[in-house]
Formats: sequence, structure tokens, C-alpha cells
Amino acid sequence: MPQFTSPRPLKLNVRKPRNPFVAPALKRQAGRHQSPQDAHAQRQQARLELRRLLRDRFPDDSP
Repeated sequence: MPQFTSPRPLKLNVRKPRNPFVAPALKRQAGRHQSPQDAHAQRQQARLELRRLLRDRFPDDSP
């Protein structure tokens, strides 16, 4: 007597939904942001330049 086997469910090849953030992230290029230290260096450079300019224009002849 043959044994009864229940029908197996149909195996569907359903892929998981695609993450919408992955594709744009793969196209981005990592790069260096301007760090606060760069801004600090620029301010320091400008301050020194101004100091030199004032020293050349208005020399201090005091003893």
C-alpha cells in the first residue's frame, strides 16, 4: 500500500526587497572633509599676516 505524501508547497524564488540606500552609497566617493584644524590654521595664518603688515606699516621705534 503506497504511503500518502502531502503535496509540498511551491518553492517561489522571491528575492528580498532591495535596500534603497545601498546603490547610492556604493556610488559615493569617500573624501576628506575640511576639519576644524584647517580652519584654525587659516585663521592663524591670517592673524600672522596682519601682524606683519601692521609691523611693516607702523614700525615701533620705542626703546
